Amino acid sequence: MESGPQRPFNVELAAIETLFDALTDVAFFVKDREGRYLAANHTLVRRCGLRHKQDLAGKTVLEVHPRPLAQAYLAQDRQVIEAGCTIKQHLELHLYPNRRHGWCLTHKTPLRDEAGAIIGLVGTSHDLGLADEHHPVYRKIAGIAAHIREHYREPLCLQALAHDAGLPLARVERLFRRVFHYSPRQLLLQSRLNGALAMIESDHERSIADIAGECGYTDHSAFSRQFKALTGQTPVQYRAQCKNGNGRAPAKESLLAALM
Repeated sequence: MESGPQRPFNVELAAIETLFDALTDVAFFVKDREGRYLAANHTLVRRCGLRHKQDLAGKTVLEVHPRPLAQAYLAQDRQVIEAGCTIKQHLELHLYPNRRHGWCLTHKTPLRDEAGAIIGLVGTSHDLGLADEHHPVYRKIAGIAAHIREHYREPLCLQALAHDAGLPLARVERLFRRVFHYSPRQLLLQSRLNGALAMIESDHERSIADIAGECGYTDHSAFSRQFKALTGQTPVQYRAQCKNGNGRAPAKESLLAALM
């Protein structure tokens, strides 16, 4: 674009950046069609292990994130930019500067010019922090959340859990999103993947199929697809990385313990 039309857009970006700079649990970013960062808040800059925003400007995810995760982010970006899709409430794994894993809910939407052509994307990744235990409806769903966390290895029927709590499933899902900011199904998925990450790191001899079964998956191939979608690697690739000393899954502390 020419410098004239860009000026109002740049001013708006600066104002938006200022707002998001105040949020330490939300990473904000704007990228062009090639996936290069045009804008970001301080939280994202720190997550990338950088000190200043100018260190991130113009770079792609492949240059600032671990490759397996970066490849997953890049594929997601292409879906938004090339297909014009909006991604909402996407649960994914992130790697923080201290090398600990954490879970985020990511939102991405196409960025269009005045003619409607897609020129990039804008998005946020919101850390799944502590649940608000003082929320007036917390106690109604705390038991369901605890049951999912403790029994994720077993076949679970969310409809039955809601019935046992005396609530319609639709009501439970609304309460989960209001209090925890994600759904019961996402909690179950997260719990199972957390368990799998820990087992893959700690037990190098056990087969991936056995680990999948132990973590509540009845379909090994579905587990592998889901694992790669969330981590950017297959279970076999992740195990190889752990053996080489480059991977670090939370074997001693469940990531979900920090979440809740």
